[in-house]
Amino acid sequence: MSETIQYFVDRGGIALLTIDLPGKSMNVLTPELMQDLDTLVDRAAQDSAVRGIVITSGKPAFIAGADIKDMVTAYDRGVTPREAFEFSYELNRTLRKMETCGKPVAAAINGLALGGGLEVCLACHYRVLADHPKAVLGFPEVNIGLLPGAGGTQRTPRLVGFRNAATMVLQCRNQKPQQALEMGLVHELAPADEVVERARRWILDVGDPVAPWDKKGFKIPHGGLMSPGTAQTFMGGNALLAKHTRHNYPAPIAAQSAMFEGCATSFDDGLKIESQYFGTLLAGPVARNMMRSLFVSKGKADKLARRPEGVEPSQVRKLGILGAGMMGAGIAYVSARAGMEVVLLDTSQEGAERGKSYSEGLLKKAIERGKTTQEKADALLGLISPTTNYHELAGCDLVIEAVFENVQIKADVTAKTEAVVPESCIFASNTSTLPITGLAESSERPEQFIGLHFFSPVDKMPLVEVILGEKTGEEALARSLDYVRQIRKTPIVVNDSRGFYTSRVFSTFTAEGITMLAEGVRPALIENAAKLAGMPVGPLAVTDEVTLELAYKIGKETAANLGQDYPADLSQEVVQKMVEVLDRRGKRFGNGFYDYPADAKKHLWPGLAEQFPVADEQPTVESLKRRMLAIQALESARCLEEGVLTHVEDADVGSIFGWGFPPWTGGTLSYIDTLGIREFVAECGELAAAHGERFQVSDWLRERAEGGRNFYD
Repeated sequence: MSETIQYFVDRGGIALLTIDLPGKSMNVLTPELMQDLDTLVDRAAQDSAVRGIVITSGKPAFIAGADIKDMVTAYDRGVTPREAFEFSYELNRTLRKMETCGKPVAAAINGLALGGGLEVCLACHYRVLADHPKAVLGFPEVNIGLLPGAGGTQRTPRLVGFRNAATMVLQCRNQKPQQALEMGLVHELAPADEVVERARRWILDVGDPVAPWDKKGFKIPHGGLMSPGTAQTFMGGNALLAKHTRHNYPAPIAAQSAMFEGCATSFDDGLKIESQYFGTLLAGPVARNMMRSLFVSKGKADKLARRPEGVEPSQVRKLGILGAGMMGAGIAYVSARAGMEVVLLDTSQEGAERGKSYSEGLLKKAIERGKTTQEKADALLGLISPTTNYHELAGCDLVIEAVFENVQIKADVTAKTEAVVPESCIFASNTSTLPITGLAESSERPEQFIGLHFFSPVDKMPLVEVILGEKTGEEALARSLDYVRQIRKTPIVVNDSRGFYTSRVFSTFTAEGITMLAEGVRPALIENAAKLAGMPVGPLAVTDEVTLELAYKIGKETAANLGQDYPADLSQEVVQKMVEVLDRRGKRFGNGFYDYPADAKKHLWPGLAEQFPVADEQPTVESLKRRMLAIQALESARCLEEGVLTHVEDADVGSIFGWGFPPWTGGTLSYIDTLGIREFVAECGELAAAHGERFQVSDWLRERAEGGRNFYD
């Protein structure tokens, strides 16, 4: 008896297979499900009373894809490429058997079908899709280091052509119902409650049990491999893949190869080729890293794995924001978008109104792109109240301070806020560097004082770093996490320190790049090496974005606080010269490491060569890449050692979603595990000898390496 699929044959001889995994809110493609599907297809095929098969779901979605929590352990379990090939090819055999069983099979797709779920549908002879906005079809596999491994790279191009297949498989672009119909991915749209009957009717009226590629004379739509259009698709695809992956991500390259090679041969041989590529990916570290951090660990964070137990769930109905600059304006937008009443307070009414206008600009673009309506935009804007009056903060559940990075200014607004808000109100600071414990000294309720560090631009960046001061209570943490989930962001939780986790580690990346400049490395080499390593932007460009002036002020304040403990820093000397002597303060001021001409693209300032002479001998690109990744990974390890980080997963999720550490690594600590902790410590020793004490590892890390203790043990 099947536990994952309900089997029922009606009076018309239609076998209805209803997929409904027990104990799960959504169907996923488990080994048990595939075994049950194999068994029940055999049963229906051998039953002379059965005219055809309809496959549907007993849940609102069809199938959300494969069970990644099982696959993510493959590399650590020592699964070989051959074993991974067999896993994929077993799925292919099951679906191919269904496709060639001699009886018509129709998919009644009542909701979302992704990855392996879509592959089940494509192996059916007819597909009816629910005409509903949430009923999207797509292949997300490349985004987690894999490729569609149950026929997706073979059936998709044969159904919709290579160009359409490339957008789905390589770019992971989901298709809405009307798009899927026009593309040829499905045959019919219907209301969700009619998809089963429509699929059933097709079997009774037509019931063709042969897939297009199994018919004589079949041709791939829009041109086969030898057509000019297809050649252009693959040539352009190769260039785009090189540009976007920097050859750090094997999955899109393997997926494109599987499509090309598989479609150059028979369909059955194409399935074997696909499974071979899938097996190589699943047995490798990049897929493990991406599945673990981008899916499993992020999923835990989104479900508030760090939320204290015993605190009642909460919702923010009224939010106060202090400071209507870029950060405050962005926080106002995402909070109003979540349905909260927002009081946006600034020192002048003009400044507060300007902060609200940021939301107006975003909504105007959304309307132009058809993402929202004027009515919805007006309703959202109606939730934001710009003001200079602290009394309007009365009744707030949460107040977020996003004023200038100055202890005295922050203390002043804290006192003014606490004088008017309810005693139950949580007070959060959006500071990126100043310790929360010190800021909480100005609060009369330090147990309700917490850090909520957003990233710019707030409407696009998915992470919020939640920082616990020494006296922050569990209720403040729980309610802050509830708010982060309310605005649909991903939280990590860290303990207090200067720069916390994200700013502290990210600053090592920018500082290392600037130090390289001081050492005589060519600026273009620094920037390109960073991007080739997988960083989204070079260290000089990103310093310009956040402004050299900010880096200068943070450095001055840190030096003042640390006194003699402040280490000699070549990068800060460069920043000081750029700001004090050269008056080049960053992009916002019109110049920095780059020039920003009004009528052309930005480019590195030619004067850098004169101010920071280039050395005769230049390092290799590979050495620069390893150096920039190593300094970030080492600082992350220090954060874990010092207790700033309490969970390895938070380090990896925070590094990828906070400042763009390369996802192929899985994050800063996964990078160490992937390289090998012994190898990493040895490399740091070499870097310390060549570049300075900042690369020295602690006894704690050295002992871990000697014991072979990975961070994910």
